[in-house]
Order: sequence, then structure tokens, then C-alpha cells
Amino acid sequence: MLAGRKYRLEFDSGQQAFAERLGGICRAVWNTGLEQRRQYRRRGGWINYAEQCRQLAEAKKDPYCDWLADAPAQVIQQTLKDLDQACRTHGTWRVHWKSKAKWRPSFRFPTAKHLPVERINRRWGRVFLPKFGWARFRMSRPLGGSVKSATVSRDGKHWFISFLLDDGIAEREEHACPGWVGVDRGVVTAAVTSDGEFFDRRHAGTGGVSSRQPPRETKRETKQDRQGDLGYVTPGQAERYLRLQRRLARTQKGSRRRKRVRAAMSEVMRRVRWRRADFNAQAAHRLTRAYGHVVIEDLNTKGMSTAVKPKPDPDRPGRFLRNGAAAKSGLNTAILDKGWYGLEVALRSKARYTGSVIHKINPAYTSQTCPEPACGKVDEKSRKSQAIFSCTSCGHTEHADIIGARNIKSKGQAAGLVVSGRGDPPGSAKRQAPRPTARTAQAARAAA
Repeated sequence: MLAGRKYRLEFDSGQQAFAERLGGICRAVWNTGLEQRRQYRRRGGWINYAEQCRQLAEAKKDPYCDWLADAPAQVIQQTLKDLDQACRTHGTWRVHWKSKAKWRPSFRFPTAKHLPVERINRRWGRVFLPKFGWARFRMSRPLGGSVKSATVSRDGKHWFISFLLDDGIAEREEHACPGWVGVDRGVVTAAVTSDGEFFDRRHAGTGGVSSRQPPRETKRETKQDRQGDLGYVTPGQAERYLRLQRRLARTQKGSRRRKRVRAAMSEVMRRVRWRRADFNAQAAHRLTRAYGHVVIEDLNTKGMSTAVKPKPDPDRPGRFLRNGAAAKSGLNTAILDKGWYGLEVALRSKARYTGSVIHKINPAYTSQTCPEPACGKVDEKSRKSQAIFSCTSCGHTEHADIIGARNIKSKGQAAGLVVSGRGDPPGSAKRQAPRPTARTAQAARAAA
């Protein structure tokens, strides 16, 4: 199977400057290629990857574009290939520009034979990059496979290299334990299973990432009470980030001091991102190792975390009505902080090695339905609070997140193998209706 390995590079000053320059060249090639494709579309035409590569080779001969020759040919060609794939997948008008301020420099070496990797000692390795020479990286784990390609990127002040490799492990078709579990993702607890297991960052310090007891609910009135519900930020990092935000507000745009403050803020957030990714990886490993079928909700995380549109006041031009933007902003922050989509991606990645099947179901009314087979009443009044569910019909009382996870599991078992995270298993029949073709449509018209 294809897998990824990410290591921290240790560039010297010359290599670091060249990496920044190469990242800028790739960004310019991407933006120029995208603008060219949009110009063609405005005239009703189309330009493909082969034609853009031919024009790129001609541009290198132009004295005004001789800076293109500084970059390895395979790197900028891969940039055009990625642009072509993005335009074919999402459409030319939906592909975004790469901003100098927001985009993090990255570029890819697609040819494995140009990327020899050697191990220096137990902690260090080195890789030969075209036009870079030998570059050292921290060998934090063995490669464990043959390298297919490599991507160099910058995160904060550090450079990293990500190897795409074939680890030689065959994908498992069947799990050893064909059990089912439902997983309910929330804003207070990251994930709750139908068996009553709570996965949350607040359990990470007790020897694992889960517990049978829900995380302790904390009040949010005082500064000390907020210390227990900081998500993936430590109390010290939260205080430091707050000081950096205040310092950023006193800086001038474009100043060196502002760049230093923003670099320090990005370093704090980098640690938070890595901590969140580590938690999702551990939770996904636990779930896919224990269960053969994992059922999750089909959540549109991007749509659920969008900002509220302003409501203009018709009586007062230039003024706006209250639209609950502050409350929605807090909800968006909680959703993104828990990493819902990151957990889903981690589950799909781990399921390839264990043979688990990831099912996605419609989340409608999963938190308002009584899970008892003899009842099954749907009533929003049964949800007494965020953590308490008490059925208004039969009186069944249980933790609300466990109720949601049990309903998710029941929906997944009822749907069977219609939607699978690893494709349709061997021998299963697709229940979707076949797409009509021109020949079948013509035959249907003739029969009518």
C-alpha cells in the first residue's frame, strides 16, 4: 500500500534560501498557468497540460524569464500537472490562487530514481535533491518501503520532507472481529462510541485517549475554570498566544516586528495542529483495531463552520441587525478545534491495514431519537441538555452522546454495505441505480 513518512529537514543557509526561491517560482508558475487557463475559458477555448509544458520550455529561453531555469524541470512540470488535475476535478473557476502571504512554500519531486536516501546513523539520514545536493533530515522512524516521490514544504520556520512510498503491505479485505460501533462526534467531547467510550483530549493524560467516564464539565465564568477546556492548547500556550495577539494588535502592517510576532503565533498553532493529528491517529487506531465496521455521520464540516452572513438594516442604511455572529463564531471554533474531518481521514487511513469498513449515514434526528427498540420516539424535547437525554415517551435516560452513537450504529446496520469507506467488498451488490447511457435511452424511446 501507499503510505507517507514525514521528516524534519536540516537545510543549511544556502539550501534554505534556494528552497524559498524555488517555492516562489512554483507559486508564480501556478498562478500564471491558472490565469492562462481562465483566459482560454473566457474565449471558449481550452488549454491542456502538454501545451502549457511546451510553452514553459519556450519561456525558459526568454531573457526576461531566465529565472525559470533555476528550478528543476521536474518540479515546475509537476506544478503544472497538479494544476491540470485540480482544474479537471474542481473546474477552472473554482481553483484558488496561491497567495504570497497565506500560502506555505512547497514543491514536489516526482521521480524516485533522482531521490537516493541514505541513513547516516540512528538519528540522522540524508537525501539527494536535484539542484540542492545532499540534505540531512531527522530519521525519527524507518522508511519501511520504496520511495515513489518526495514533497518539500515549510511549516513555520522549519522545513519538512514527506516521502510517498510503497510499504509492501497488502490491504486487508476482512477484519478479524466483525463487530459494529457507532461514533458520535461533538463539540464538548471529540468522539463517543455506542459502547460508552469517550474519546477526548482531556483523557490523554490518564494513560490513553479514551475513558468510560465523560470528561469533567467545567464552568467558563472565570479564568481558572477555562483552564480545563482549552482543547489541544496547553494553559501556558494559551496565555502566550493571548499575549502575542495583543502584541500583534500594536504592530504596523509590513513591519519586521509584525512578522516576528506572526511567526511566534504560527509556531504555537503548529504544535496544536500536531497534537490534534496525533490524537486523531490514536483514536482511529483504537477504533479500527477493535471493530470491523465503524459508522460515522456524514457531516459537512466546511458548511457547518462557515460564518453567518450579515443582515443589513432596511431602515438604517449602512447599519446591520443582530444575526448571532458571535455565538456562531464560538461554535465554529469548537467544531474546527475538535478536528471532525481529521478523525474521518485517520479512520480511512487506518482501516486499510485492519480491514475495517467505514460507513457514513445521514445524521438527521440521531440525537433526538430514543434508541430503545420498543419506543423509537423522535422528540426534540427529549434532549434536556447537552449531556442529558430523557425520552418523553418511555422515560429512558442516558448520556446524550451515547444515545446519538447508538442511533448512528443502528442506522449503519440498517443501511448495510450501501456506503463503504473502502469501496464495495467482494461479492456485494451495488444498490445504486445504473446511470443511463445514450444507447439505453435510445432503446427506451424505441420501446415506448
